Formats: sequence, structure tokens, C-alpha cells
Amino acid sequence: MTQQTPYPPAMPPLATPAPPRNGIGTTGFVLGLIGLVFSPIPFVGIIAWPLVVLGLIFAAIGLARVRKGIASNKGLSIAGIVISVLGLGVCVTWIFVFNKAVDDVNKEIAKTAKVSYEVTGDAKNVEIVYGEVLNPSTETAPSLPWHKNVENKGVYKGGTLTVTTAETGGSVTCKITVDGAVVSTKTASGEFATAACTGT
Repeated sequence: MTQQTPYPPAMPPLATPAPPRNGIGTTGFVLGLIGLVFSPIPFVGIIAWPLVVLGLIFAAIGLARVRKGIASNKGLSIAGIVISVLGLGVCVTWIFVFNKAVDDVNKEIAKTAKVSYEVTGDAKNVEIVYGEVLNPSTETAPSLPWHKNVENKGVYKGGTLTVTTAETGGSVTCKITVDGAVVSTKTASGEFATAACTGT
């Protein structure tokens, strides 16, 4: 009678090691993508700054973890770095564009314009309000024509010119000329009629 050799006890299955993860790299990609989407939008794009900076940092850390062999998703980390850099470039470009626009506006405001206010017509004792929008002057002209030359600054260099007839009526025409170019002219007639010109 042969003696049967017992089989060796079965070995428990070896646990498969979990694949390395790269949540940091994924986070960098997501932050960079959101920042890139917001970066070209005026005013809203200001929130893109921290997003693209954080996206760049997280994606770089994720790529470093991949190189050490403790993380995966190398492509996602690289993509996060690329889109974060693009978003940062858009944000920096907006700074230059905004600064240039502010400089252009300041130069335009500081520039002085030669403005001519003129009122013609047959009305008598007309009331004339003219000058800069926030600081107008008032005169009463017994007869027309009436004329005034000034130098104005600001966005609305042409200012305003408003003419109102008296109870005796008549016709009036206002005209504003800025640096030799007529920018506004209006006519009104009758009792207490008003002609209003606005220079831009």
C-alpha cells in the first residue's frame, strides 16, 4: 500500500500593490485649466492669478512625484504645467494692456484743447451757460452774435453750451468748435426756447 504524500498547504494569493496615484498632479491640472478659462475675461480674470500659480505649483510637485516613482499621471502633470504657464502669460499680458489703457486715458485727460463757443441768431437778452461740464459759466448777452474762446481739459474737452431765449422770443443757434473742428450745433426759436450743444 503506497503512502500518499500530502499536498503542501495552498499559499494565500499575493496582494497586488495599488498603483501609485497622483492627486496633486491632477489638482494642478484642474486649477490651471480653470485659471486659463478665466484669464482672458476682463475684471473676472483677476481670480485667475491665484489659480494658475497654484496650478503650476501643484503640477510641478506632481511631476516630481512621478519622477520619483511614487505617483502616476505624468501626462496630466505636464499638461497642468503647460496650461498654467499659458494662463499666467494671459494674466501678465492683461496687466500690460490695462496699464497702457490707463496711460492713454491719463494723457488724453491731461491734454488741453482750444474750444470756441459761439451763439448766433436774432434773439435778445439770451442766457448763455458754457464751459466745462462740472464747472460752467453763465452770461447774459443783450444781443447776438456772442463768442468765447477757452482752453479745456478732461474727457469732455468741448464742454457744454446752452442758450435760452427770453420772453421776447427769437431764434438762437449754438455751436461748439474743438481744435478747429465743429463738434456740435443746435438751433431753437420761440419764447424761452433752449438750444443745447455738447462737445465731446
